[in-house]
Amino acid sequence: MIGTVLSVNVGTPREADWAGIGRTSIDKQPVAGAVHCGPLGLDGDQVSDTKHHGGVDQAVYVFAREDLDWWAGELGQEIRDGQFGENLTTSGLDVNEAEIGERWQVGEVLLEVASIRTPCNDFKNWMGLSGYDNKAWVKRFALVGRPGPYLRVLGEGSIRAGDPIEVLHRPGHGVTVSTMFRALNTDRTLLPELLQVPGLVDEARIAAEQYVANQSLA
Repeated sequence: MIGTVLSVNVGTPREADWAGIGRTSIDKQPVAGAVHCGPLGLDGDQVSDTKHHGGVDQAVYVFAREDLDWWAGELGQEIRDGQFGENLTTSGLDVNEAEIGERWQVGEVLLEVASIRTPCNDFKNWMGLSGYDNKAWVKRFALVGRPGPYLRVLGEGSIRAGDPIEVLHRPGHGVTVSTMFRALNTDRTLLPELLQVPGLVDEARIAAEQYVANQSLA
């Protein structure tokens, strides 16, 4: 399966009184040329809220152009690449149906699908500040269940707009980005399925194990 990187987007912390910690890096802007991608993400991109974002399991955030276009239709306005805070805007690949643990070759970089984005009030505030209808934004975004994945960097190198995205490995367990999102946010009965995933991120593993333990006591 082949997709394409349409845009590589980075952002740095900016003071923002509407953000939960008083600063945010959600305003990602497209950059030209090759960008180095290391274990913690893209050069020139910096996480503001390190308690809830960043780290090796959230090194690179991806959102598909197809999903941005769907939201543009819902909101009645065009949405630029990077508006949702994504590092890579892609096309041609359904990133939400990628399995957790799926591996992609993107330019020189080897990436692994690791986790999911959970919407927050900073995202809601950012959309409103950008001129979009953000009424009940967190709930609306969650109900659609297409959050885009966070990726680990298994092999560093350079990425640029126009690079192909090649799926090198698909684990076969069937637990997709959308499945994980629903399990953690809208349908907890799906949590046991997450335990099929080797190398599951701690947040999801702990939630799934607690759910299974509670069910056994019921």
